Amino acid sequence: MSQENPYSAPTTKTAPSWIREIGESLAGKHHDYTSGSLRRAIVLLAIPMVIEMSMESVFAVVDTYFVGTLGDAALSTVGLTESMLTIVYALAIGLAMGTTAMVARRVGEKNTEGAVRAATQVIIVGIIFGVVVGIVCAIFASDLLRLMGATEETIEIGSTYTALLLGTNVVIMLLFLNNAIFRGAGDAVIAMKVLLLANGINIVLDPCLILGLGPFPELGVTGAAVATTIGRGTGVIFQFWLLRRGKGRVLLKGPSCRFHAPAMRELIRISAGGVVQFLIATSSWIFLMRLVSGYYEPGPMSQAAVAGYTIAIRIIVFALLPSWGLSNAAATLVGQNLGAGKPDRAERSVWLTGWFNAVFLGIVTVVFVLFDEELVSIFTSDERTIGFGADALRIIAYGYVFYSWGMVITQAFNGAGDTRTPTRINFVCFWMIQLPLAWTLSYALDIGPPGVYYSVAIAESFLAAAAIILFRRGDWKKTQIGGEE
Repeated sequence: MSQENPYSAPTTKTAPSWIREIGESLAGKHHDYTSGSLRRAIVLLAIPMVIEMSMESVFAVVDTYFVGTLGDAALSTVGLTESMLTIVYALAIGLAMGTTAMVARRVGEKNTEGAVRAATQVIIVGIIFGVVVGIVCAIFASDLLRLMGATEETIEIGSTYTALLLGTNVVIMLLFLNNAIFRGAGDAVIAMKVLLLANGINIVLDPCLILGLGPFPELGVTGAAVATTIGRGTGVIFQFWLLRRGKGRVLLKGPSCRFHAPAMRELIRISAGGVVQFLIATSSWIFLMRLVSGYYEPGPMSQAAVAGYTIAIRIIVFALLPSWGLSNAAATLVGQNLGAGKPDRAERSVWLTGWFNAVFLGIVTVVFVLFDEELVSIFTSDERTIGFGADALRIIAYGYVFYSWGMVITQAFNGAGDTRTPTRINFVCFWMIQLPLAWTLSYALDIGPPGVYYSVAIAESFLAAAAIILFRRGDWKKTQIGGEE
C-alpha cells in the first residue's frame, strides 16, 4: 500500500483559464489591449460591456412589463416618446463614438493628458445640448406627441411622461458620454458598475412609482419617467465622482481638464459623422413608427399596432444591447491598437469579435422565431397587440445574423475615427432602401405593418454586406486623429 510522501510539495488546483479570465475582467484590472492574446483581450473587454448592456436590456423589458399593465395608450406613449428620444440618442451616441475613438487612440499612444482633454470637451458639449433641447421639448411635449400621430387618450395619459423624459435628457446624454470615456480608456468594468447602479435603481423604483406600491404615490406611466430620471441621475453623479476620484486610466484633473479649442474641433469633426450617422438611422425609426401608427385610423387598432411594435422593439433591444457590448469592445480594440501602430492586430480583433456576435445572435434568432407570441404575451394579454408584436419580433429577427456583422464592423470604423464611411452606408441602406421599401410594402402593396418589419430586416442585411466590403479595403487603417496642438 503506497503512502503519501510527507516531503513532497503540496499540489494546488488552479481554476480553468477561462474562469480566471472572467475573474480578471470583472475585477477591473488594467490590461494592455495592444499586446498578447486577442481572444483574451476581447473576453476581458467584452464581458463587462455585455453585462453593462444586458442591464440596460433588463431595464427596458421591466419598464415595458409594468407600463404594459396600464394598457395600450400607456404603451403607445412609451413607444412614441422613445422614438423622439432617439434623436437625443443619436447625438449622444455620435459624440460617444468620437469620444471613444479619441480617448482610445490617446491611451494607445500612452498620452493620458490628451485623453483627459478629449473627455473634458465632450462633457461640455453634452451639458449645453442637453439643457437647451430639454427646455424646448418639455414645453412642447403634447404637440410633439400629436405630431407623432398619438391619439387624444395617449396625449392625455402620457404628455407628462414625455415632458419629463425629454426635458431631463441631459441625464441620459451624460450617462452615455461618461461611459464612453471609460470604455475608450479600457475601463469597461467602471462603465458596467455605473449602469448596474443606475438601472438597478430604475428597476426597483419602476413598479413602486408606476403602481403605487407601499408608501410610493401611484403615478402611472409618469412614474416610469420619474424612476428613469432618478436612477440615471444617480448614475451620472457616481460617474463624475469616479472621473474625479476613481482609479480609472482617465481622471478629470490637472491643467488638461479645461476647454481646449483644438481638441474640441477634433471631437466635433469626428463626432459630426457619428451624429449624422445615427440621425439617419434614428430618423428612419421615427418614420417607421409613424407608418405603423398611421396605417389604421386613430383608435383601438392603431393603438394596438403601436403597442405591439413597442413591445417587439423592447424585446429586440434586449437581445441587441449585449451585442452592442461586443461591438463596443471591437471599437476600443481598434482605437487602441491603431494608436499603438498595430493595424493588423486591430483588423483581426474585428473579425474575431464578429464571429462571436454572429453565433450569439444566431441563437437568439431561433428563440425569437419559435417563441414570438409567447414572448410578446408576457407584456400584454390583448390578442391584437400580441399579433402585431409577434409579427414584428419574428420578421425583424430574420436579419439578426446580418445585424451582428453590421454592428461590429460599423463600430470598428467608428473606433478608428472613420465615422464618414458608416454614415454613407446608413444613408443608402436606411433612407434609400428601408424607408421607400417600408412605404411600398405597407401602403402601396397594402401589406400593412408587416411591410415595415420586412423593410427593417432587408435594409440591415444590405448594411452588413456593404460594411464588410468596405472594411476589407482597409482605408480605415489610415485614419488620423489630431487635436493635440
